[in-house]
Amino acid sequence: MKKLIILVAIAAIFLAAHYFGIDSYLTLDGLKQGVNQLQTLNATQPWLVVAIFSAIYIVLTAVSFPGAAVMTLGAGALFGVVGGTIVVSFASTIGATLAFLASRYLLRDYVESKFGSRLKAFNTGIEKEGAFYLFTLRLAPVVPFFVINLLMGLTAIKTRTYYWVSQLGMLAGTAVYVNAGTQLAKISSLKGILSPGLLISFTLLGLFPLIAKKALNLIAKRKVYAHWKKPARFDQNLIVIGAGAAGLVTAYIAAAVKAKVTLIEAHKMGGDCLNYGCVPSKALIKSAKLAHQMRHADRYGLNAATPALSFKAVMQRVHKVIADIAPHDSIERYTGLGVNVVQGYAKLIDPWTVHIKHNDGRECTMTARSIVIAAGAQPFVPPLPGLQDVGYVTSDTLWDEFVKRDEPPKRLVVLGGGPIGCELAQSFARLGATVTQVEMADRIMIREDVEVSDLAMKSLHADGVNVLVGHKALRCELRDGRKFLIMEHTGQRIELEFDDLLCAVGRSARLAGYGLEALGIDTHRVVQTNEYLETLYPNIFAAGDVAGPYQFTHVAAHQAWYAAVNALFGQFKKFKVDYSVIPWTTFIDPEVARVGLNEADAKSQNVPFEVTRYGIDDLDRAIADSDAHGFVKVLTVPGKDKILGVTIVGTHAGDLLAEFVLAMRHGLGLNKILGTIHTYPTLAEANKYAAGEWKRAHAPARVLALLSKYHTWRLG
Repeated sequence: MKKLIILVAIAAIFLAAHYFGIDSYLTLDGLKQGVNQLQTLNATQPWLVVAIFSAIYIVLTAVSFPGAAVMTLGAGALFGVVGGTIVVSFASTIGATLAFLASRYLLRDYVESKFGSRLKAFNTGIEKEGAFYLFTLRLAPVVPFFVINLLMGLTAIKTRTYYWVSQLGMLAGTAVYVNAGTQLAKISSLKGILSPGLLISFTLLGLFPLIAKKALNLIAKRKVYAHWKKPARFDQNLIVIGAGAAGLVTAYIAAAVKAKVTLIEAHKMGGDCLNYGCVPSKALIKSAKLAHQMRHADRYGLNAATPALSFKAVMQRVHKVIADIAPHDSIERYTGLGVNVVQGYAKLIDPWTVHIKHNDGRECTMTARSIVIAAGAQPFVPPLPGLQDVGYVTSDTLWDEFVKRDEPPKRLVVLGGGPIGCELAQSFARLGATVTQVEMADRIMIREDVEVSDLAMKSLHADGVNVLVGHKALRCELRDGRKFLIMEHTGQRIELEFDDLLCAVGRSARLAGYGLEALGIDTHRVVQTNEYLETLYPNIFAAGDVAGPYQFTHVAAHQAWYAAVNALFGQFKKFKVDYSVIPWTTFIDPEVARVGLNEADAKSQNVPFEVTRYGIDDLDRAIADSDAHGFVKVLTVPGKDKILGVTIVGTHAGDLLAEFVLAMRHGLGLNKILGTIHTYPTLAEANKYAAGEWKRAHAPARVLALLSKYHTWRLG
């Protein structure tokens, strides 16, 4: 109701201006006549004229009524250069701010609801540097000021900031028009005021803040490097520290564009993913799933059987899989691509120089124009009292430890209810271990929706995993050779005896030993970088797990492109890393895959959404495979098919998600997915049917009713 009143008031002002002929005074001839009439009153009662003039100026500017330029000329004719500039400066800024507030009140909620996701990056930029951009727009009168008022009202810039920046930014243009107004009698056209030379001057004035910003950035860079002596020549174009996913891709790109690049790795090529994470865990999951299917072969019309399982053979297969994939990331391959691979420990001693201690004991230094830190992450080991006494394994060390054993752990405790903990808990349970999973939060997989967490817990329970949520680990105790985990749950002390303990409570960036502290590079939790992946020093970049914010191999590879291109070609063009569409999958059975927002995210971010859901239990191929469980859940903009996020739970969910990732990345909606032919019978049809559910929910009821009547009429 309040918005309607404001709209009616604005419309009334426009009508009144026309009715009383105010618009006739906002032409040059009308202005000259009006100024002549006010000169006598201005001589006797100047403050009254100032008040009336200011009030009219404010109101007309507030409702975006055309004629501000003419009124500014009138101010010069009535009040002179100084007085006119002061009057117009305040009146125009107050009016502009009122127009800004009206736009914010009347339009912002609507625009946010329609285009909120698209405006997110823009609003972030305005929040950081809104005053700078507004000042530039005000200085260069390329965009009409009333348009700036309306558009800026849709942003998150503060009203106070908008006011003072507008007053300062419009001052130069105001002074030009006021000065011209002192010679009002000689002016025959507004075009004469803004001559080509003056327009060029304003444009250069508007560019001044941009030039000044570039200059300040250059000064800041010089200040950062002030204490260091830059080499006259460099040994390499690029040095990459760490040969995990981020480091390998960075080095690959550098070599592909014929840069001279050195890749330094102290341990195993391929990093965590190949040697300790993605590859070995998926190999283990496959063996565990096959054992599970054998136990439940009756679901497929076969005789269920207890697998004759050799735990050592399973673990040996894991190592064979690692060995089979290793050539993809090997020294030989990357050397063949043109990368100089060095095995050793790297430490920065200045922004361009790296000290290398080779694994064979040799030491040397090497310089490069740019350096990329891709040191990865390592399992976080909680500081539990007694943990060292009882012993433990992590997601890194378990592969070498368990391959020595003939039998799986009898009683295994898995600390952590995240993706790694859930995957390993289910796999070891399927391979015969008695597994207890301990999670401090009130549910596992806390980043997913509640229904996903519940489904995951049911699946783990079905495989024999004892999942304890809301249990806080306090300490470990060793008593007469027996190992105990002491926990707290709802105020009660609980003891749990175990044989092996697996720490899977998360991973932390590798930050120590690279000389970052000595260079003053911020390393709070991760190496701190800007949107270009630059550290404090613009020639030193970080990518992958060591930089965050996501710890996924595919994100590390994604960041590597930005790090490599910005490091090698940033002097021409720099690219901001894009995190807008990030997929991930937890490889429990059934898999949980997600991209974009889920319901919990959307609610916490106040993003309006609709939910469309398709149950995979209705899918022909899933029924034929006896895998008819799970769902596809799509979040869309209310009333539109634009995809905000997708969660898929089911067999091969990670593979099915790719279609939605592609759609979101390229702005394709559910109608496009529905209109795409999907092979029958495949699991991928679930995506099409989910799109069909959305279409059915948004069917035009009135049109269908008319069509029904039409077809009835056609029957005769």
